Amino acid sequence: MLRRTISSLISNSIRNASSIHIKPNPHTPTINLFHNPFPKPNDPFRVDSIRGYSLLSLNDLRNNKGATKQKTRKGRGIGSGKGKTAGRGHKGQKARGTHKFGFEGGQTPLRRRMPKRGFKNPFSLEFQPVGLGKIARLINAGKIDSSELITMKTLKDTGAIGKQIRDGVRLMGRGAEQIQWPIHLEVSRVTVRAKEAVEAAGGSVRKVYYNKLGFRALLKPEWFEKKGRLLPKAARPPPKQMDKVDSIGRLPAPTKPIPFSTAASASPA
Repeated sequence: MLRRTISSLISNSIRNASSIHIKPNPHTPTINLFHNPFPKPNDPFRVDSIRGYSLLSLNDLRNNKGATKQKTRKGRGIGSGKGKTAGRGHKGQKARGTHKFGFEGGQTPLRRRMPKRGFKNPFSLEFQPVGLGKIARLINAGKIDSSELITMKTLKDTGAIGKQIRDGVRLMGRGAEQIQWPIHLEVSRVTVRAKEAVEAAGGSVRKVYYNKLGFRALLKPEWFEKKGRLLPKAARPPPKQMDKVDSIGRLPAPTKPIPFSTAASASPA
């Protein structure tokens, strides 16, 4: 009897639950996961698939936990954990102030313990070499006029030397046998072989001095015009170079050579 009563109660509750009808809310949007919003018309191979909808919104983007850390604020009270001594401890050099970079507590620092190697002479001069053979080839090519004075500006403009002229140009004797006509040059230094070859052909070589500003005025005179400045005066060589040059370099770039005075002074009658 009891078993029959329990079974009848269960069957009645199931029948009542199946008869309940839930009316949908017309304002609630429904999503059909098996519906393709952009179907191709008359496509026999169309397959409706489940679309994935992201549950992440841009307004919910956050850094991972522990990715950011607040800066430690020192000296802001005992409760902060970094108050009073602000993490420096008690007494000592590190608690009171700072020391200069490289200080090692009084012992000889590393920069003084390391051995020194090499030597760079601050008074050394660096000259750009140019051979007589290259000058002869430029003359044969018509880039240099042998009847005019050949200066360092002429050599730079014709490509005989590079653009970086530090302390001047040294005339070398390479290709000296190609010089068969008289030429006149003004350079910073000249070798014995090059000078003998030029003079043997009836030419002349003069060693002139220019300082850094003088080289700029010689090679790029348009720079001073652009800046609205006048060309500087030629500078005298320092005492150590006085016996190594023949004269002071002329500004602007000269076009005619200075004749060497070879006539000796006449003795009194």
